[in-house]
Amino acid sequence: MSKQAGLPVLGQDDAACCAPMVREPLGEQDAAELSRMFKALSDPIRLRLLSLIASHAGGEACVCDLVGPFDVSQPTISHHLKVLREAGLVGSERRGTWVYYWVLPAALAKLSALLQTPAAPAQTPSAPAQAPA
Repeated sequence: MSKQAGLPVLGQDDAACCAPMVREPLGEQDAAELSRMFKALSDPIRLRLLSLIASHAGGEACVCDLVGPFDVSQPTISHHLKVLREAGLVGSERRGTWVYYWVLPAALAKLSALLQTPAAPAQTPSAPAQAPA
């Protein structure tokens, strides 16, 4: 007889820890963790790095593939990747002389779950807004 019915589905509990702000206020610990993630993403280079890693073929990217699109040095890119890793947004692994990075889906699920809002009620059409003079 299978006991799978009682096992949690991975990834769902991670997002459930942080109910959307419209339902209940964040606890101190959740706010601290999430603020580190948002702070890491507040830098345009880090936001672009996360996007590059997530959209890279195979879901992971070598640091050598991430330097070209930016007008900053390789050590600066490595610093930004370290910030993303410490914020829990990406994972990494050294393979020979290169480090490979991938996005951690559970982290993105937490951010996404927090920002979800209930669907807005249908609004009735109103008069068009006047353009400022």
